[in-house]
Amino acid sequence: MMEHVLHPRIVENKDWATALFLFSLVLIALSKSLFENRFSEFIKLIVSDKYIKVYKDSGLIMSWFTVFLFVVQIVSFSFFIHLLLTSFGYIVKTDWISFIQVFTFLTVFILSKYLIEKIIGAAFDIEEFVEQFNLQKVSYRTFIGLFLLPINCFLYYNGSISHYFILSLLSIILIINVFTYFLSIKNYQNLLIGNLFYFILYLCALEIAPYYFMYYWFTKN
Repeated sequence: MMEHVLHPRIVENKDWATALFLFSLVLIALSKSLFENRFSEFIKLIVSDKYIKVYKDSGLIMSWFTVFLFVVQIVSFSFFIHLLLTSFGYIVKTDWISFIQVFTFLTVFILSKYLIEKIIGAAFDIEEFVEQFNLQKVSYRTFIGLFLLPINCFLYYNGSISHYFILSLLSIILIINVFTYFLSIKNYQNLLIGNLFYFILYLCALEIAPYYFMYYWFTKN
């Protein structure tokens, strides 16, 4: 007589990820309904710089529209980093604690960087330039995060993650980031000419050094 051995079924808990994806969609829907005109201009950012020209007031960086989409951006990039680490076997895809660690690190990193930029801007009397430059960088980065969200959703619920695909995606994100960064410099070149020395210090201290140390830390650990 054959004995049937029952093995416990392992069910991966993906509820936390589903909740975060839905939360992000709610924030996007709120941004669209409460700021309809601004959202319409924002999603055209890839083909038109009208949004940058119209909403260049530095005070807008703390508006609810920016805050809502900033949260979406953080969630989106955190998911992508989480999936990147998963593809290399550093963490388990369904581990919500690892995601929280990534989310917390990314949030603290971006907010700390923003605070330091504010201090440097005030110290060297280039606060207006730093605010406008930051607003433009945030806009482009948020745009990337917004369109990265459905890709993250597909990758998360897909059975396996291809190393080549996710590395290709990472390369595309880095190229777009570099392109939009130089686009920001071009848009503010008149301001930069008068503050070239301070901008070079700003560039080395806050745009190159932090990412170099992050790369060094990840590759050595």
